[in-house]
Amino acid sequence: MQKRELGRSGIAIAPLVFGGNVFGWTADEDRSFALLDRFVERGFNAIDTADVYASWAPGLSGGESETVIGNWLARRGRRDDVVVMTKVGMWDSRKGLTAANIEAAVEDSLRRLRTDYLDVYFAHVDDESVPLEETLGAFAKLVESGKVRAIGASNYTADRLGTALAISRDQGLPRYEVIQPLYNLYDRADFESGLAGVAQEHDLGVVSYFSLASGFLTGKYRKAEDLEGKPRAAFLGKYFDERGQRVLDALLAVAEEVSARPAQVALAWLLTRPALTAPIASATDLGQLDELLDAVDLTLPEAALERLATASR
Repeated sequence: MQKRELGRSGIAIAPLVFGGNVFGWTADEDRSFALLDRFVERGFNAIDTADVYASWAPGLSGGESETVIGNWLARRGRRDDVVVMTKVGMWDSRKGLTAANIEAAVEDSLRRLRTDYLDVYFAHVDDESVPLEETLGAFAKLVESGKVRAIGASNYTADRLGTALAISRDQGLPRYEVIQPLYNLYDRADFESGLAGVAQEHDLGVVSYFSLASGFLTGKYRKAEDLEGKPRAAFLGKYFDERGQRVLDALLAVAEEVSARPAQVALAWLLTRPALTAPIASATDLGQLDELLDAVDLTLPEAALERLATASR
């Protein structure tokens, strides 16, 4: 499988990243192991998680996803075969991007993941209360010690990312090599209006989250009324505006034309975007996972790409 470079990190990944938010939450350990086995068997190699996953779920407190992944790595002996990405800064138990918090959080993540290094360590959300120099300096120590291979930024604005890159350059610190923005066929404006340009100018890797818009782009729900009584209603309701309905209609039409599933079309569209390295997507059963992985082999005709682009403007 053709792999893509993550910025200038020297790390290469297959063009779809497994979103680990489901591990230990909607996928128990046995199912998570089966999903991860299938993922690597098919030639994919990048797994995204965070210390905060899945603290939002009843009965869970955070760290569950990292723990499941760590158990799988240890059981299967696959550490050298996969790129492990995790994050710091959003979990209430390890909130913020102070040097002290980063130093403590990385040790917790390494312990749960049962490894002595992380491939990519993300600042999960910008922390404007902490000087960027302090955060980048803390990450620099982790890189120097071999605990982290590359660092990344999630949920940063283009301006703040640009400032961070300038500080890294001027002070000789490791730079953010990868960014993780919200980006999908519906949520385009924030990324395309600023972050995409910064990423391309500085040769950064980009792995997008909510690549299927919390499930809206799977086509499972065709109209707002379909959400009544559904647990995802709070996440999906915002998408059923006039533009969202245009996007969904175009997506469903293109999917029928190319004999593919709507989720596959949405991911295939993302894979054509010039600034994107790989989308992140999650699955909770093997059939769903195979469907998502098949998206990397789907080539959309120019007319279909234009139809999707027009509908989502």
